[in-house]
Amino acid sequence: MTQDIRRSSERSHRARGFGHPGRIIASAFAAAVAVGTGLLSLPVAKAGEGGADFLTALFHATSAVCVTGLVTVDTGTYWSGFGQVVILLLIQVGGLGIMTLATLFALLMSRRLGLRARLIAQAETKTLSVADVRRVIGRVVVFSLATEAVVAVVLTVRFATGYEHSLPSAAYFGVFHAVSAFNNAGFSLNFDSLIPYVTDPWISLTICAAVILGGLGFPVVFELARAWRRPKTWSVLTRITVIVTVALLVVGTAGMLVAEGGDPDTLGPLSAGAKVLAAFTAAVMPRTAGLNNLDIAAYQPETLLLTDALMFIGGGSAGTAGGIKVTTFGLLAYVLWAEMRGDPDVEVGRRRVPDTNQRQALAIALLGIGLVAVATFLMQALTDFGFDQVAFEVISAFATVGLSTGITADLPPAAQVLLVLLMFVGRIGPLTLASGLALRERARRHRLPEERTIVG
Repeated sequence: MTQDIRRSSERSHRARGFGHPGRIIASAFAAAVAVGTGLLSLPVAKAGEGGADFLTALFHATSAVCVTGLVTVDTGTYWSGFGQVVILLLIQVGGLGIMTLATLFALLMSRRLGLRARLIAQAETKTLSVADVRRVIGRVVVFSLATEAVVAVVLTVRFATGYEHSLPSAAYFGVFHAVSAFNNAGFSLNFDSLIPYVTDPWISLTICAAVILGGLGFPVVFELARAWRRPKTWSVLTRITVIVTVALLVVGTAGMLVAEGGDPDTLGPLSAGAKVLAAFTAAVMPRTAGLNNLDIAAYQPETLLLTDALMFIGGGSAGTAGGIKVTTFGLLAYVLWAEMRGDPDVEVGRRRVPDTNQRQALAIALLGIGLVAVATFLMQALTDFGFDQVAFEVISAFATVGLSTGITADLPPAAQVLLVLLMFVGRIGPLTLASGLALRERARRHRLPEERTIVG
């Protein structure tokens, strides 16, 4: 029924000049990037004399709206207080989603929500029922702001008591890093990000908690809050998200300890407990948070490869994280398992996953791999950096992570423009962007005869 309403509404609005919800979302994000670029280009946004050049403003506006965190200049010293606040607001807008905010404002002003607005909001928030959008958006906003407030308070107290910040400075640092962490943005007011706090569990674990909560996805967080004691009742989405998230955190932490445990430039000098804390934090950040607590330029090649994989997978659906999403990765793992066992259906927790979901997961994964491969080829042709560094930068941009080996500022303008495009596409999502740019949808009225082919 919902699909019929969606198709009917889209055909009706297309006839009147309206676009597909995916296209509208992409346009809204582009508009936010344009506004952010304009604001960051103002002289008042830059510390010192003059204003930022266009490419610098565009790069950082895109990075903020797309909650990535890649930067070509130091956020804490290059931008003025006004510029930093602009970046903070762009992160908040990008994290919640342009359409989520627009729908909230429409609700506050008119107390009514039309079908078209609901469809647009549904595409952005990925809710499963059109009728649920009004309630879900309100909960999303309240949950987001409440979580950011709690994290900001904890960080403020720590910055004020443990790092000789004045109360106003501690509060500013606390709010900025709370918003950046929850929205998986990766921006920091420190030029060395979280490295000064690598052994501080108060700051590290608080930021990790914010990153994980933001990256799980709003539907999963709400379901866990309601039924965390009854895992047998969890939906397929929640089950896959929790299982894959825990597995990736364990594998990531163990991999970091094995690869970097003896490296004198990363985990080597730390005590045993501090190594575990630092390795866990370093495993959380590739979920697309981008706040590094270790010197990534000093990583071993195997650690870079592990981080590449974690970044590409990303976080949960309908949250602030990027990547192809853990649900996509997990669902493909279930598909593989079913195929190896010869099962006719893909089953997750006594539920059968429809073929459309399987095709969607495969499409997202293949589109992501293809885009990363092409972008890596182009980036390699545009720069003189090694393959490990280039691939890391490309995956970080596509998955909206923000981690870097330190080459971002040294990239030529053409390569930086390529990263801008990757960040934008990574935030919108390959499948959403493709559907938004499609001219029309067709319903097939017939099916061709089936014929099997040889695979492998």
